[in-house]
Amino acid sequence: MSTAISPTAYNYKVVRQFAIMTVVWGILGMGLGVFIASQLVWPQLNLDLPWTSFGRLRPLHTNLVIFAFGGCALFGTSYYVVQRTCQTRLISDSMAAFTFWGWQAVIVGALVTLPMGFTTTKEYAELEWPLAILLAIVWVTYALVFFGTIVKRKTKHIYVGNWFYGAFIVVTAMLHIVNHISLPVSLFKSYSAYAGATDAMIQWWYGHNAVGFFLTTGFLGMMYYFVPKQAERPIYSYRLSIVHFWALITLYIWAGPHHLHYTALPDWAQSLGMVMSIILLAPSWGGMINGMMTLSGAWHKLRTDPILRFLVVSLAFYGMSTFEGPMMAIKTVNSLSHYTDWTIGHVHAGALGWVAMISIGAVYHMIPKLYGRDQMHSVGLINAHFWLATIGTVLYIASMWVNGITQGLMWRAINDDGTLTYSFVEALQASHPGFIVRALGGAFFASGMLLMAYNVFRTVRAANPVQAEEAAKIVVVGAH
Repeated sequence: MSTAISPTAYNYKVVRQFAIMTVVWGILGMGLGVFIASQLVWPQLNLDLPWTSFGRLRPLHTNLVIFAFGGCALFGTSYYVVQRTCQTRLISDSMAAFTFWGWQAVIVGALVTLPMGFTTTKEYAELEWPLAILLAIVWVTYALVFFGTIVKRKTKHIYVGNWFYGAFIVVTAMLHIVNHISLPVSLFKSYSAYAGATDAMIQWWYGHNAVGFFLTTGFLGMMYYFVPKQAERPIYSYRLSIVHFWALITLYIWAGPHHLHYTALPDWAQSLGMVMSIILLAPSWGGMINGMMTLSGAWHKLRTDPILRFLVVSLAFYGMSTFEGPMMAIKTVNSLSHYTDWTIGHVHAGALGWVAMISIGAVYHMIPKLYGRDQMHSVGLINAHFWLATIGTVLYIASMWVNGITQGLMWRAINDDGTLTYSFVEALQASHPGFIVRALGGAFFASGMLLMAYNVFRTVRAANPVQAEEAAKIVVVGAH
């Protein structure tokens, strides 16, 4: 095995920027989540102002946690992984820098416009047309940087994590552009190109696949790199990872109609969505098992390595939420769960348990390497963060399960004469204890992010980025 010194190191600057902003936006997005959860406990916190009402802040919360926190984690890790697995520098430093600053500009745009009430009203696609166009330009640039780097790779092989990242980038572009086709009527108002049930179908094709590709496929790319790296074990089955990839991207795109059961959507489309959702369980669990089995012979490391614990527990939550999703897609189950807090619990099983935990683990893995340190400033703080995140997630999910099933049963209860047994207000009163526990769980999770910020700050402050750059210059060019 021979080694060569590359004249150009990897581009770690853009990875550092995205890694730091992942933590910053995580605190802001999750902090806002705790605030709006508290508004449901104490409605006075709406402050009787339009800009601080639940209806305006809730879409800001989802945009901050999905696109700001999750998006920065995906940009940062994909740039890190593609360089290291392709053993080459990003194809363009200036385009990579544009994706960073452009992405932050989109998020700042959301911070300004959503509280002002400028919204398309489409779930996860609320940003009005000028911001949607900027987002599309940034995303296409991202695709050029990512795939351009793969084209100039020094290795013959394209590592499986890059397949997942690549699919997430391509499909997210398609979803975003198609769903946002609209007619602008002013600077911050547009009307969708689609109408009625078609608009709903396109929106939930987008909405579910924002979950399926942005929040699942991209993070599976993360899983396929960081779990083997942290465990210091090869991926359990390379063959399974390939089957997992093709099955997932083939099936996921069809599952959207399960959001529209018992609506004006044609019944055949609802049933197709349900069937595809149930079949989706197989590739989802294939990926989860592949990640878990990678720890064969390394389970003892969980006792002493809280970063690995974050990654493994994220896989457990991924397995749980990808079992729960197909079950909730079954029409009879959906008739109870739909429009209740059970759905909110399911989303957060994926968002907190899977997406946030694997992102946190990946950032903890990367930060020392990006800043020329052996490890994070404090392993004890990572440990504390792990328990705050885990307990917070469990409190959140359990409270929403109880609330959701309670609401579903109360709404469908009828008296002998056919009238409703409970008023909506009575169902709301029954939900109040669950709202308190949910806010508490969210506060646990968000407080863990504050520990992370302090830990990252102390690590970065004692950093030696030049050393990290020098280390990156040593590139294995292959066996001879």
